Amino acid sequence: MLACSKLIVGGKGLASVLLKRASSVSLDWDVRQKSRFETVDSLGRSLGVFLSRGTVIRGGDVLVAEDGSLIQVNAEPQEVLRITACTIHGSPFDLTRAAYHLGNRHVPIELNPDHLKIEPDHVLAEMLRAMHLTVNTVHEAFEPEGGAYSSGGHHHGHSHANGHDHDGHASHEH
Repeated sequence: MLACSKLIVGGKGLASVLLKRASSVSLDWDVRQKSRFETVDSLGRSLGVFLSRGTVIRGGDVLVAEDGSLIQVNAEPQEVLRITACTIHGSPFDLTRAAYHLGNRHVPIELNPDHLKIEPDHVLAEMLRAMHLTVNTVHEAFEPEGGAYSSGGHHHGHSHANGHDHDGHASHEH
């Protein structure tokens, strides 16, 4: 078994030629949120993944094996609930309400401009339908938000390290 104990977030800094040569693994969300697991890559090699506790692997990340080889991670499609605003009875704001209610229940949720995704749950599906949202079961990759306070992993937003707030004004600490 080939051990992998390093993760390069999004393959950052790697030349595209190296990524083209890399083997790959397709992993669902349940596996990608574990820090220790076994899998088999596209070359048929048995891999043992040993990452720091709390590490979350995202599609596009790259594992580095003990022999220096690279393994590109793909988010494997899985059954999820795709939630959209009802075009007849609702408005896009309904998605904001749904995200609020799901967040209050600490449900892992993928946020998109025109839809939300959650893992299958018939009770939540009925709650969302009662809110006049459309809920469909689909087979797609699932990349839920990490949370505002998540350590490590991905930061999909932008930085304000330049000392300016969202309005372009200088900011300071109190």
